Amino acid sequence: MAKIAIGGDHAGYEYKSGLIELLQELGHEVKDFGTYSSDSVDYPDFAHPVASAVEKGEYHQGVLICGSGNGVAITANKHLGIRAALCWNIELSELARQHNNANIVCIPARFIALEEAKKIVKTFLATAFEGGRHMRRVEKISC
Repeated sequence: MAKIAIGGDHAGYEYKSGLIELLQELGHEVKDFGTYSSDSVDYPDFAHPVASAVEKGEYHQGVLICGSGNGVAITANKHLGIRAALCWNIELSELARQHNNANIVCIPARFIALEEAKKIVKTFLATAFEGGRHMRRVEKISC
């Protein structure tokens, strides 16, 4: 399957384990970029390495988790070629892939259940970019 980079801060630590388990069950190769405990940390320290790995093509897609999902999304989107999407339901993860060709899904651990997060990630990875008129729009994103 695909090579997936995953990371998050202390708020996403517990969800990360469950998501890694899901990804491995689906046959993906997973690299955990941390954090490795629930001790308070700074989300950019984990979002940047995940985004860099996807940006360089070392990993096909990424998963980032923090309390709101906003911090990791903002950080990851500073990287050229990264389209990180904050998704809190299945429909958003589907549209992020279909219309925006998002390559990192950002999960708000404090606002959704782990089972919903698993469905979001599974949908994100299984959904293809539609291209067509959406390609023209995606090509206009980078500055």
